Amino acid sequence: MASISALTAAARRLEGKVALITGGASGIGEYTAELFTKHGAKVMIADIQDDLGQSVCKNLGPSVASYIHCDVTNEAHVQNAVDSTVAKYEKLDIMFNNAGIAGSYPKLNILDITQSEFEEIIKVNLIGPFLGTKHAARVMIPAKQGSIITTASTCSVIGGGAPHAYTSSKHGIVGLTRNTAVELGKYGIRVNCVSPHVISTPLVKNFLKLDDEGVSKFYSNLKGASCKVEDVANAALFLASDDSKFISGHNLVVDGGFTIMNPGFCMFE
Repeated sequence: MASISALTAAARRLEGKVALITGGASGIGEYTAELFTKHGAKVMIADIQDDLGQSVCKNLGPSVASYIHCDVTNEAHVQNAVDSTVAKYEKLDIMFNNAGIAGSYPKLNILDITQSEFEEIIKVNLIGPFLGTKHAARVMIPAKQGSIITTASTCSVIGGGAPHAYTSSKHGIVGLTRNTAVELGKYGIRVNCVSPHVISTPLVKNFLKLDDEGVSKFYSNLKGASCKVEDVANAALFLASDDSKFISGHNLVVDGGFTIMNPGFCMFE
């Protein structure tokens, strides 16, 4: 990947746009915030990791990035994050619902999962994007434009890749994306999601109890390639930019071909 610091003004795909990124203090969100600003956007980072979020904004520069504390399961927080973005930057062009959790204690047996454990994942991973989409739409509808993007997962299109709550939440994101794309299209608002494969982020490494090397060994059809944060950020950049102006209701899967085959039954192995 070419250095994102070397972009020319002519190549900047988000010039003059304003983005709100939940979960922007680390992982995919942090890299996406950096990439968006390099492409000319002003970014509001919303997270519960206050020290990390402030540090990201300091590194990006106060002229292009701001931070706000936001628990995406709290509607008042989400509403405030949207309103604060508009108050500071005068508009909202891009909503990136990126905040998500995998759960602290993954349980594979449905008989072992408590209702509260299941609801914890759903609240962050599905209700969070619902609230983000709702309040982004509130300010985008009068503007008659906008791009709403949500981070889903390869677990949004297959079963067996993660515990039940996580998989359910990611399948739900696709349904939410498609339904709201149909409703909001008449206002010129595009709604899409991006579904990455396993990435070596702190959240994933903690969830799988693996280091970078262990995560990199997860299966891909592309020999020698594994999913990186920049792959997901570049997909989000495409969906946020005018390059995807006629794309809505789409689930952009970033998985090296993982979900198109069954490795247990493949004639090419």
